[in-house]
Amino acid sequence: MSRAPLPFRRCGPGAVSRSVGGEGGGASASSLVAVLLPLPLDRAYDYAVPDELAAAIAPGSFVRVPLGRVERIGVVWGEGEGDVEPARLKPVTAVQEAPPMTEPLRRLVDWVADYTLAQRGAVLRMAMSVPGALEPAPVRTAYRLGQGEPPRMTEARTRVIAVLQDGPPRTATEIEREAGVSAGVVRGLEALGALEAVTMREVATFDRPDTHGAGPILSAAQAGAAQSLRSAAAAGNFSVTVLDGVTGAGKTEVYFEAIAAALDAGHQVLVLLPEIALSAQWLARFRARFGTAPAVWHSELGTRRRRETWRAVAEGRARVVVGARSALWLPFRPLGLIVVDEEHDTAFKQEDGVVYHARDMAVVRARLEGCPAVLVSATPSLETVVNVERSRYGSVQLPDRHGGARLPAIETVDLRETPPERGTWLAPALRSALAETLDAGEQALLFLNRRGYAPLTLCRACGHRFHCPNCSAWLVEHRFSGTLDCHHCGFRVAQPEACPACGEEGSFAACGPGVERLAEEVDGAFPGARWAVLTSDTVQRPSQVQDLVDAIAAREIDVLIGTQMVAKGHHFPQLTLVGVVDADLGLAGGDMRAAERTYQLLHQVGGRAGRGGRPGRVVLQTYAAEHPVIAALAAGDRDSFMAREAAAREAHGLPPFGRLVAVIASGPGETETQRAASALARAARAEEKSLGIQVLGPAPAPLRLLRGRHRFRLLFKAPRGALLQPHMRRWLAALDRRTRARLQVDIDPHSFM
Repeated sequence: MSRAPLPFRRCGPGAVSRSVGGEGGGASASSLVAVLLPLPLDRAYDYAVPDELAAAIAPGSFVRVPLGRVERIGVVWGEGEGDVEPARLKPVTAVQEAPPMTEPLRRLVDWVADYTLAQRGAVLRMAMSVPGALEPAPVRTAYRLGQGEPPRMTEARTRVIAVLQDGPPRTATEIEREAGVSAGVVRGLEALGALEAVTMREVATFDRPDTHGAGPILSAAQAGAAQSLRSAAAAGNFSVTVLDGVTGAGKTEVYFEAIAAALDAGHQVLVLLPEIALSAQWLARFRARFGTAPAVWHSELGTRRRRETWRAVAEGRARVVVGARSALWLPFRPLGLIVVDEEHDTAFKQEDGVVYHARDMAVVRARLEGCPAVLVSATPSLETVVNVERSRYGSVQLPDRHGGARLPAIETVDLRETPPERGTWLAPALRSALAETLDAGEQALLFLNRRGYAPLTLCRACGHRFHCPNCSAWLVEHRFSGTLDCHHCGFRVAQPEACPACGEEGSFAACGPGVERLAEEVDGAFPGARWAVLTSDTVQRPSQVQDLVDAIAAREIDVLIGTQMVAKGHHFPQLTLVGVVDADLGLAGGDMRAAERTYQLLHQVGGRAGRGGRPGRVVLQTYAAEHPVIAALAAGDRDSFMAREAAAREAHGLPPFGRLVAVIASGPGETETQRAASALARAARAEEKSLGIQVLGPAPAPLRLLRGRHRFRLLFKAPRGALLQPHMRRWLAALDRRTRARLQVDIDPHSFM
């Protein structure tokens, strides 16, 4: 835990009053403040506060300050250190017209920077992601009723007067639209004094959710869980509760009750979803329960909407926000509840820039805000399960599906015994199940966590394989777009007609299946079936997801084919069959969480089946039917599987029973990068025994070349109670700063690529 920001105080009697020199022009200042800037800097800088601004500056104020030849907007972080000569101090030049950053959010910035070893200013930048929101809202001209009266009233003029009779002033465009008149009518009324022009700030409106609307009738189990969450939200104290319920148990409706309680207490609410592109059905449920849509926050928002939403959150006008992990950094005041839906999902881990896990930092923010957090999942992460077992978190259970629906029956198809026909990927049992489902007029889902048409394309004539020029990865064929793509750096090239190595035409062979290849097989085997593909390539915006969801609900799609995007939160009542084409896909490799992640993903995707009145069925195609993951899925025994995973991790001192820190050294030169990684390893190994840690590596990373940079990986393993951050900071500080290699630290790593 980092130290709290220094309290702000003005210079009292006996304190030295400093004068400002240099470019500041000699203005006097009655105090010093430390200003943190949203730049890759680790400390706040002292600035003088001119007398005329002293009354307007407080901890958290957004201020404009000179930095070199430019001005930047930063945040008053506390009292200045006073270690700069008065003649060199520069003054704060302006205070922004924006609500100050709250103390809990400033403390979160400090905490995350200390924990992740990120630069403090880099963390602050995430909380200042919309600079335009710190400026006053644009001014627009609007009209209200004036004192004058037209000498002659027409029908059009009467309609304009009626529109403005009640309610706020409106712009000319709004009046024209609502009254159904031309611009000339508005101008004429203004000229006669019947309308008066006023200037207004553009402020987006966010309707208040209606917490007293009738929600769905809850079962006894749901009502008990909802009461527990309502009590926590109404109490307004920090707590963490895990809402653990099977797929289709109605977890969303249950935590909606906690949202209502927090709103009734006058607080704001944050709901984090792993992928906001998948929020279409969630938003529809929210609107049905609360009568309005929440504020939405994600990377696809336009600049204007981001500015409006950020400002509305800061001013308390946006009561509920649903967003991706970046919504964690919005300026709530006061925050009364945080919900992390699908808390196990890997999308909550940010791997670039400041590396952090939004679920874990959401718990930290809840503690700093003094509000409850709710973690929601049908397959909680092992870290969360262990926290429940150790009574760090509370737990409420929903063991059954809502409305009497049953969990789907799960069967395995051993591909060693009954493989698909040559050149196809659906085994006879799955193909037969798909035919039965379509004949019954029901819907099916085919799941394969591999985008594109084929993961590898080679030349039959010479064996040439298409690889990315920037990464140590094969290019993936995308037949829908006619391209070869790298899924790591975004490199894309049109598929050539001839082999670039030998010149042979028509010699390319696609190796292995992707979802596009499955679509081709379904199209050939079931020519009357209507199918759609759902991946991050085909669907990027929430509106596209909504269109697809509407098409499925309208029975316009018979077979949905997709990657992991189809596993998250969708509710399709007529979908009765889920076919997993390659259940073994996530089990290979050295990732300690491979088994857990595969279980979670397959359990979640299987949970899409049978959520309505008709029974569901899940078919898992596998070459390893005896694997503990496949066996546990078939038996429906999650708890035994998680207990086995916990025992294995504990025996090897791995998280959550031990600590891991990963470091990736990357750089343009392979030798220089390896040298930097080795220097860090040597510094740590000198203290390996005294600290009781283990240093592994450096070794080439599995993706040893990524975006043109060579990569080496180190892993630091320590007992659970060990605090590695101070030592890591010291070792990193001792490295040669002249190297071009960049070292990225990942505390509690989830990716091992």
